[in-house]
Amino acid sequence: MSTDVKELKKEAPVPAGMERTRNRKVFVPFVDIYETKDEIVLLADMPGVDEKGVEITLEKDVLSLTGTVSEDRYPGYSIGYSEYESGDFKRAFTLSDEVDRDRIEASMKNGVLRVRLRKIEPAKAKKIPIRSE
Repeated sequence: MSTDVKELKKEAPVPAGMERTRNRKVFVPFVDIYETKDEIVLLADMPGVDEKGVEITLEKDVLSLTGTVSEDRYPGYSIGYSEYESGDFKRAFTLSDEVDRDRIEASMKNGVLRVRLRKIEPAKAKKIPIRSE
């Protein structure tokens, strides 16, 4: 999958009916998606975010990932030069019916959020008994 450099700076739109409470840019994190027969795994790059700064919500069929970067990363210092533009992260995904909503797991390590979406076990064939009336 090729990505244009402009995509790196792409800001997430503010959803209708919501407004930002922080005066910071919000970026769309890069996400890799892997699938096995048992699960779907999302890996989202959120540099500067730790496990306390991540919020994952599931409303109806929409899984939302939000990462908040702490304002002051180096107490007592001010930035003299920076090549890295900082901001928060926001991304949303619509889940299919094959995802088990009760078995979603997430972990955060070194600025990478891993979300495991377990698949629902396929329904087994079942014979329906017929009774006489």
